[in-house]
Amino acid sequence: MARDLKKIRNIGIIAHIDAGKTTVTERMLFYTGTTHKMGDVDKGTTVTDYDPEEQQRGITINAACVTFAWRDVVVNLIDTPGHVDFTAEVERSLRVLDGGVVIFSAREGVEAQSETVWRQADKYGVPRVAFINKMDREGADFEGTLDQIRKRLDANPVVVQVPVGQGPPHQSDPFRAVLDLVEFKLLTFPGADQKSPPVVADIPPELLDLAKLWREQLEEQLFDFSNDLAERVLAKEPVPSELIRKVLREATLHRLAVPVFCGSALDRIGIQPLLDGVADYLPSPADVPPVEGTNPKKKDAVERRAPRVDEPFCGLVFKIEAARHGDLYFVRVYSGELKANSRVLNTGKDKKENVSQLWHIQADRREQVDRVEAGDIVGIIGLRASVTGDTICDSQHPILLETIRFPETVMSMAIEPETSTERKKLADTLEMMKRQDPTFRAVESAETGQTIISGMGELHLEIIRHRLLRDHGLNVRVHKPRVSYRESIERAVEVTGQCHRQQAGQALFAEVRLRAEPWPEGAQPVTISEGPRAAEELGDAFLSIVREVLADQAIGGGSLGYPLMKVKLTILGGATREGESTDIAFRLGAADAFQKALREAGIVLLEPIMHLEITTPEENLGDFVADLQQRRAIITQTGNRGKMAVIEAEAPLANLFGYSGAMRGLSQGRASCSMEPSAYGPAPPEVLNAML
Repeated sequence: MARDLKKIRNIGIIAHIDAGKTTVTERMLFYTGTTHKMGDVDKGTTVTDYDPEEQQRGITINAACVTFAWRDVVVNLIDTPGHVDFTAEVERSLRVLDGGVVIFSAREGVEAQSETVWRQADKYGVPRVAFINKMDREGADFEGTLDQIRKRLDANPVVVQVPVGQGPPHQSDPFRAVLDLVEFKLLTFPGADQKSPPVVADIPPELLDLAKLWREQLEEQLFDFSNDLAERVLAKEPVPSELIRKVLREATLHRLAVPVFCGSALDRIGIQPLLDGVADYLPSPADVPPVEGTNPKKKDAVERRAPRVDEPFCGLVFKIEAARHGDLYFVRVYSGELKANSRVLNTGKDKKENVSQLWHIQADRREQVDRVEAGDIVGIIGLRASVTGDTICDSQHPILLETIRFPETVMSMAIEPETSTERKKLADTLEMMKRQDPTFRAVESAETGQTIISGMGELHLEIIRHRLLRDHGLNVRVHKPRVSYRESIERAVEVTGQCHRQQAGQALFAEVRLRAEPWPEGAQPVTISEGPRAAEELGDAFLSIVREVLADQAIGGGSLGYPLMKVKLTILGGATREGESTDIAFRLGAADAFQKALREAGIVLLEPIMHLEITTPEENLGDFVADLQQRRAIITQTGNRGKMAVIEAEAPLANLFGYSGAMRGLSQGRASCSMEPSAYGPAPPEVLNAML
């Protein structure tokens, strides 16, 4: 008998670093009976941070999947990293999840990475609930955080819980309980018996006015979503809690509202109501529209797969974990069923793949199963050709789902094995790491013979180096990290590429007229188009060859060898001669036109610009501003968040190496900073001159 899809929740926990994601996950596992002891991030004893590097640093690096039951629903939960260097883990998790729990710190509010993960969730259309955590901290500000969610994230937060007090116990009005606005009750959380459910009581008289005010606001926000609710409010009739939950669920599923909960995960306050919110408001696989893709065998006709067992099987590979006995492929099953010891089609590569074993994943533990169905998240052993973002499906009913796109790397460094005997082992290990991490690159430099590895930041590359040493016993020499530059051109030029030579006794002739110009608004790094006379002068066959050669040349990079971007190439036309114009002649002529265009258009070196958000005590604000100006930063905004000053700035990555150490020195360790890639901008002339 098929399972009831309405009883499944595929969700992710997403937030800025240090907002409390892993602690919330640990409390959820404890209260659902999945674990019998609460793990602690600081002690390295959490279930989802099982990697030694995560335990040592107290941060999440790998997205970890766990499953538990709450009330009558089964929750597949992915705990994602908060650090920007590991944003790919969030990207691929959100691509396959149905709902999200976004954690905010009541003290720090909406931070830079909070905005990034929110945008990622918007991109994939993921409904969310919000949990304002750390209500027991000094400087906690529930309404301030709520206002930031509304303004900075352009969201519609609907408060379903209000804190009673805020701040630590020594304050005059500390955080001690929660007002449930849906049931209109007071919830207190006894700390002595950890497994006790919240104590539900009537709201005391001194809190009644506050509760009524927030309840009226809740009903007003839901007014537009339900005629039944609106009529009851206008008639001043009581609105049943079941109706509020039903209306709020519909608004959440359509991403018109974000239910807001509050609490303190560390003190075990507010976790059970948050679990209720996951069950009540977040979508099941049955609530999600049928997944759409194309059928490559029917000229890319649109195909749809509903989340039902009787539909043909299709799934998306979203993560690969290397293992001794074969790589483990994480797959979201969108439709149909999949059995162990079966074969599937990798649609994009048009290759058959073996499904030897199926596993349900519980962080670093596994349970083998014989079959899985629509709505499941499963680990597969046996695939060979598949990579992250690939579609696997029933070979009789091919479908190609939208893949997962990852950001470009911004930082590189050279590594070399200590001995020549380790070179082969290093190459094999790096290939394996590339399969696991789609934002990691490793190529061998033809000029120096060194291996160049690239990643999303200093921490990313540092952790890769540690893994090479700890997990694979490779003691490698590393060189100073360097910036991943790009190239563009300075001005528009028109050139004529030529091939006018003898080859094996035959005359070859081709002329290709080409226009190259800076093109900041192009969707592709290099845009290739055709002038109105190109097809007439060259003919379709030669025009196709010219396009192909220009595309290949663009991949090879610019004059300095860095990838090209913000460039438009227009094929204006050319000339042919009977008996002398061949495919080879036009390949040589097109390559000549490309190289001439680059030489005459002039080089513009582009460097990655990072968006920084720095939170610092106010007395250190001037020091940070002065330091940023020395780093060629442009300060875009300053403001306050509680008692702390916040600086937003744009700065070149080349000037930010080692910034975390400098920041600690400027603030005696009290400041925090987050940065993410923003854009590519022109590098200073002295950097370009040094390269030339």
